[in-house]
Amino acid sequence: MKEGMAMELATGTLPELEARIASLNMTPGWIKREVPLVWKEMQSQFVPIQWKYVQARELMQQAAKALGTDVAERRNFVLRNPIPDNDFSILRTIICAYQTMLPGETAMSHRHSSHAMRVMLDSNGAYSIVNGHRHPMDSGDIVLTPGGYWHGHGHDGMEQAFWVDGLDVPLTHLLEPVFYDPHPLRWEPVTCETPCSPTRFAWEDTLRNLRNAPEDSTGHFGKTILLDTSSCMPTLTLKVCSWQNGWSSRPYRHTANMVYVIMEGSGSSTIGERTFDWHFGDVIAAPGWNRVAHHASENSVLCCISDEQLMRWTRYYRHEAMQ
Repeated sequence: MKEGMAMELATGTLPELEARIASLNMTPGWIKREVPLVWKEMQSQFVPIQWKYVQARELMQQAAKALGTDVAERRNFVLRNPIPDNDFSILRTIICAYQTMLPGETAMSHRHSSHAMRVMLDSNGAYSIVNGHRHPMDSGDIVLTPGGYWHGHGHDGMEQAFWVDGLDVPLTHLLEPVFYDPHPLRWEPVTCETPCSPTRFAWEDTLRNLRNAPEDSTGHFGKTILLDTSSCMPTLTLKVCSWQNGWSSRPYRHTANMVYVIMEGSGSSTIGERTFDWHFGDVIAAPGWNRVAHHASENSVLCCISDEQLMRWTRYYRHEAMQ
């Protein structure tokens, strides 16, 4: 007699047994599930999508007239991937936003569990205070705010400042160690000026490092530098790529979820089945395991925000060349 038939005879019908198991908050492994436990390969629920800086910039100018940082702790536009039941994630582990400040404004200091960074698009005179250290946030700078660090922003310049934020908020929600504290003084006092801060990658340094970077032998990524974030914010990988006019990548796919911020130039990228024409300040979301191919129509620099080192640490990272 087969084992399953013996079980039915000993304990009643199989549906009755399954109901008894369910009453104890257990589910038998043999049932069919609405969401299976495993499937053949990575299938991100997120979709490739692009946000145009020229559109967001106009709306940020309007928002700056409508409300100040005294009302909105951070005057930002969160980039939402248009999938069901999602109102803030750009990809599974990453959240991004366009943010703006007017001259003379300050944004209160706070700290949170999630690691954060920002890519400065148009900025002259903005600054950040991180754990009491003040440093510039000028155009092209990439600025870090590791989780648990106090941070606030100000603007001493003459023109409205704009940038792109990136954080690992969705990952923090998933793992659940969410903590947030406003600064007890609202505005963290400046203890020292640190223009060469370890939490700031200056634009001129990035360009110099790109010029000295080796060529990409794979043809997938172009000249690339890795910004060292592993010790202070290991869930976010930051790379900067330099693509010469006319360069086209070899197509590939990998399991890292990637956000591209266009820091200079123009071109096009095909992510999965969609092709995006991009220019300065645009943001593109590339969910993992989608086919990726790029083309630069002029000399271009892109900041790439991803969860690659997290995928590598968990041994989930895969890379595959494609046609």
